[in-house]
Amino acid sequence: MAIKLHSAEVVGLSGKIIDVEIDLSPGLFSFAIVGLADKAVAESKERISAAIKNLGARSPQKKNQRVVIALAPADLKKEGPVFDLAIALSYLLASKQANFDPKNKVFLGELALDGSLRPVKGVLALAEEARRAGFSEIYVPKENGVEAALVDGLKSFEAGSLEEILNHLEGKFPIKESRKTTFDLSDAVSLLDFYDVRGQESAKRGLEIAAAGAHNALMIGPPGTGKTMLARAFASILPPLSRDEALEVTKIHSIAGALKENEFVLRHRPFRNPHHTSSYVSLVGGGTYPKPGEITLAHRGVLFLDEFPEFERRVIEVLRQPLEDKVVTISRAKATLNFPAQIMMVLAMNPCPCGNMGSNKACVCNSAAINRYQRKISGPIVDRIDLWLGVYGIEHKKLEDDQSPRESSAEIRKRVGLAREIQKKRFVGQNIMTNSEMSVRDIKKYCALDDESKSILQQAAARLDLSSRSYHRVIKLARTIADLANERNIKKEHLLEALQYRPKQLT
Repeated sequence: MAIKLHSAEVVGLSGKIIDVEIDLSPGLFSFAIVGLADKAVAESKERISAAIKNLGARSPQKKNQRVVIALAPADLKKEGPVFDLAIALSYLLASKQANFDPKNKVFLGELALDGSLRPVKGVLALAEEARRAGFSEIYVPKENGVEAALVDGLKSFEAGSLEEILNHLEGKFPIKESRKTTFDLSDAVSLLDFYDVRGQESAKRGLEIAAAGAHNALMIGPPGTGKTMLARAFASILPPLSRDEALEVTKIHSIAGALKENEFVLRHRPFRNPHHTSSYVSLVGGGTYPKPGEITLAHRGVLFLDEFPEFERRVIEVLRQPLEDKVVTISRAKATLNFPAQIMMVLAMNPCPCGNMGSNKACVCNSAAINRYQRKISGPIVDRIDLWLGVYGIEHKKLEDDQSPRESSAEIRKRVGLAREIQKKRFVGQNIMTNSEMSVRDIKKYCALDDESKSILQQAAARLDLSSRSYHRVIKLARTIADLANERNIKKEHLLEALQYRPKQLT
């Protein structure tokens, strides 16, 4: 008689319940795992045999029998050690060395040879799927307990070993149900504050606008002028995550194994800063079994690409879809996966290959080299950048003696939050939250221009040779500037400020 238990695995960014079935029959010893199992799953029979032996029970290898483990659905690729616990318990149950009711229970965990449990990735997504599928209990390693307890409506139990779980299931030494995990997002702090950045007021203003409307920005200037510092401080002026957003980004980072040790939930917006030597796959995601890349890891947060023209050309071009559609689509022969990419992109670059153009140092680049360097950013990418910000050097004396008033990130974040609230009310009932997400139809509805503003925009569009996409992005940017000023209508000054953020070069 076959015995069935339940486990789960991550597929894309969601969980999938996996049935673990076992059948024992007499014959020469064999231990087979079927159901498109990868190497890590196939090797689990050795881990399981050793763990059961060290539990004091009879190992599968100690008896002539045919052991068949079937992981269903059979046509779904199974990978990783997450099924170890369920397979071990199914054998103990089938061989009558244990007696418990496996109904409505999901088991997750990797087994060490001594029977202890090791943590696995993606527990939050798997726990959410277990609740959605109607299961009432989930069993996980201790290190995953806090994460599993984030899910309401599901009893979670954490244990350090196979023996602990078995004793609990048989009623010998019950494990106490994990307390539901709570967290406070109000005390999430950033290491860098805008108050720490001296000068660069125009760049700060541009980044404030970018934060208010979730627009993309590029900072251009010589090395050492503060571009990276501004980008890192940018995260501190963004509105805090909501609880749902925090769980959403935590799920993504858990699946990718990007959560830091002792970090059970992300309480601040992601800030990802991949090196310019990063590969195409590491940025966009993918692989034989598709996993999220840096773009998806920055979901609901900031993707900062420093030295932007130094990235591989196809890496730069692949940004087109996520910047437009807010999603990354990974296609494979058997399936197509969509990874979310609701990001704000902040870019930084030097004005020329040597970096000294526009600074006090002499530029050693010829015009052809400068043109070739700047043209690494193609027209379609230029179109998708809303704000082009100049970041230039400041006098050394001002670094120490500047007494001009400076705003803290908290003050700027308050204005950004008010602008976001205006947008939230404006788009209530729609599937958008910020001005940058508006469609052409939304622009016509919410971004009416008076005759004078229309004339200014049309003249500027002709002079700057704006594409249709850039034309609409200027209007959306003007709408955000008006929201920051708490103005109901877009005025001429809002439009003029939006136009000044178009690139003076690279067009």
